Amino acid sequence: MANTFRDDAGRRLSGYARSFQQFTAGQKLVAVVGTLALLLGGFMVFRWASEPSMAPLYSDLSASDASAVVDELDTMGVPYELADGGTMIMVPRDAVYQARIDLSAQGIPEGSGGGYSLLDDQGLATSDFQEQTDFKRAMEGELAATIEAIDGVDTAVVHLALPEKKVFSDTKEPTTASVLVDTAPGVTLDSQQVQAVVNLVAASIEGLDPAKVTVADSSGAVLSSSDGESGGVSTLARDQRQTAVESDLHDRLQSMLDRVVGAGNSTVQVTARLDFDSTVTNRTDYQVDKEGGPSSTTTSEETYDGPASGGVDGGVVGPDGQMDPTGAGDGASSYEKRQQTKDVPVDVVQERRQTQPGAIENLHVGVALDAATTQAYSADEVRRLVVDTVGIDKQRGDTVRVAQMPFNRAAEDAAGEELAAAAAAKAAEARASTLRTGLIAGMVVLLVALAAVQSRRRAKARQRATTYVVEQIRQVSAHRADAIEATDLLALEQAEPAEESEEDRLRQELDALIEKQPDDVASLLRGWLTERT
Repeated sequence: MANTFRDDAGRRLSGYARSFQQFTAGQKLVAVVGTLALLLGGFMVFRWASEPSMAPLYSDLSASDASAVVDELDTMGVPYELADGGTMIMVPRDAVYQARIDLSAQGIPEGSGGGYSLLDDQGLATSDFQEQTDFKRAMEGELAATIEAIDGVDTAVVHLALPEKKVFSDTKEPTTASVLVDTAPGVTLDSQQVQAVVNLVAASIEGLDPAKVTVADSSGAVLSSSDGESGGVSTLARDQRQTAVESDLHDRLQSMLDRVVGAGNSTVQVTARLDFDSTVTNRTDYQVDKEGGPSSTTTSEETYDGPASGGVDGGVVGPDGQMDPTGAGDGASSYEKRQQTKDVPVDVVQERRQTQPGAIENLHVGVALDAATTQAYSADEVRRLVVDTVGIDKQRGDTVRVAQMPFNRAAEDAAGEELAAAAAAKAAEARASTLRTGLIAGMVVLLVALAAVQSRRRAKARQRATTYVVEQIRQVSAHRADAIEATDLLALEQAEPAEESEEDRLRQELDALIEKQPDDVASLLRGWLTERT
């Protein structure tokens, strides 16, 4: 039975080989490409099915913990993948729990942040210094983990300077903090995010002033400086504020001028000087309500009538303030005294004004118009339009200058030519791609049509050859019947079923032969036809 199976397989392979050899060049190419595509698809499906399903082992790991976990996985021979920028480690799903148990036995990961978990191991014998140090480390770890939750921040390091509390001291050193952030590639923290980091750290530490928090990035740029003044603005925030003001004014002016003189016929430059000083002004005003009258009036009168001089020594007071006994007196004394006090209410108005940093100190605007296309517009009219649009104030030193001059458009012309050339090249490439696609599709259709025509021709040739062979067999049978006319009719009748069955078997064998070896049968038939002629 095994030999029979091998013979059948051999015959099938031989038939496939002969069929392939009868293909045209296009059919052979299509057959080879299709077979390779099927093999490649099967290989990809097998590879996808054989790959293990990965699951997270740990996530949000620090660099040191990730390195320790990877080294231990290499030692254990467990396959892994890194994801999320190296902070997540993936392992096969069926090995997650066993790997966690094995790594936990090795004390991995340790957790570089620490956090409040550092305070769990403190005992009764912990010294004051160690307790304060652990508290500081715990706060630094918790703040770092909180800052890393901000979008765009990959890693954060926080350092706190907590002064020692002194009982018998009136002075106290200020608490300060510094934060180092490492952002994701291409991400820059804006001023609001930096201020959020500052406020978050200051609100988490008792007695920490936001002005004493310094934030810097991994490149060494200071994002929020500690200048000792509450509400101060960092250098980065100042640059961003100035750029935003200048960009807003520039966009407004350029949009207006493009609408008036046409796009590309004007250019605007705005320079803004901002005042980033924060000032506080206190003013007290006393106002008297004169129309309302006094709120209260107090009047006092005093009258005195004295007796005659009699035996009382008296005299007139001289210029030196001494009594002159020789002076004459009238012998009597009297006086009257009247005093009135009015209480008038006074209104006290206290005003406190605080200016926020970032106010515009002065503006300088320059406008250039293309002399070739803006002759119909007056420079003075454009200047007045600019003054009214941005609110120019001469008292604060604002300046505006509008000039008409020829524009150098060489760069624009070159750019236009390059764009036109690029568009033409792109269009040519699109046409070439369409032509290639059409040619390939036409060739495929032609090959399919040729294969169909060739197959139809071969089918017709096989049919004609089969019919011809059968006809020849019938003629041979007829000659044989004529040759045995003298034989017994009964024997002939008994032989007829056998001959018919023999004819059917022969016909089937001829059909199979023509199907397997059409070229050989065709050559045989051509030989027979040649012999008959």
